[in-house]
Amino acid sequence: MKLWSKDKDSLKEVTDFTTGQDPVLDLQLAPFDVLGSIAHITMLESIGLLTKDELSLLKKELKNIYADVVSGNFVIEPGVEDIHSQVELLLTKKLGDVGKKIHSGRSRNDQVLVDLKLYLRSEIEQITEEVSKLFELLISKSEAHKNNLLPGYTHLQLAMPSSFGLWFGAYAESLMDDLITMQGAYQIVNKNPLGSAAGYGSSFPLNRTLTTQLLGFEDLNYNVVYAQMGRGKTERILAQAMSNVAATLGKLAMDATLFPQSKFRVYLLSG
Repeated sequence: MKLWSKDKDSLKEVTDFTTGQDPVLDLQLAPFDVLGSIAHITMLESIGLLTKDELSLLKKELKNIYADVVSGNFVIEPGVEDIHSQVELLLTKKLGDVGKKIHSGRSRNDQVLVDLKLYLRSEIEQITEEVSKLFELLISKSEAHKNNLLPGYTHLQLAMPSSFGLWFGAYAESLMDDLITMQGAYQIVNKNPLGSAAGYGSSFPLNRTLTTQLLGFEDLNYNVVYAQMGRGKTERILAQAMSNVAATLGKLAMDATLFPQSKFRVYLLSG
């Protein structure tokens, strides 16, 4: 089932090459696709494009799909183009033409964007939580070992007396700077693109403010053209922020690898 297919099908080899592992990746977007759809149809009902009964039917089935996603029972069937098609297919099988109305006033373009932003927002929150735990651990170690001496090195040569506490604290502060960049990425991710359609908005009187509130976005992408231009840019900004965290962890790991060597005669304290 391809909702956006043209009058001619592409060669299977071309499709397989260009889609790669899309079905696997789409499964990660599944819960966010359902949440985005629930917000969208709630908005459609508020502007009169769905009846209350239709909204109730669609919400019930979307919640059932979400439960399947959470339990691991959701699959993208062979031949189905993507997560968006699979959700609409299930709704149509269950509700008939009512299921097709979920796509009203929406393009796959802004649907992909809102799925990705909800997914990335969730991932940033998880990364931040884990980094914060490491920060707290490093701070506690810094305080506990502030009087334990550690040779200070410059260009791998002995320089001045230092302490384990200072070393632990250095990486704690580095992580704080890294989290500042993560926060910046989060602010860019946390803007609602839904309603931008294929990049030029919709002729329907969509209430983008309502979907912004329902999905918990801090703000929206006001310019519908820029909303689509942001594809790839958002991911690049987040990747850079994540690379900062990775660089800090890599340097910490390098120190931990060097210190036990006989040349340095430094042994990291355990406990």
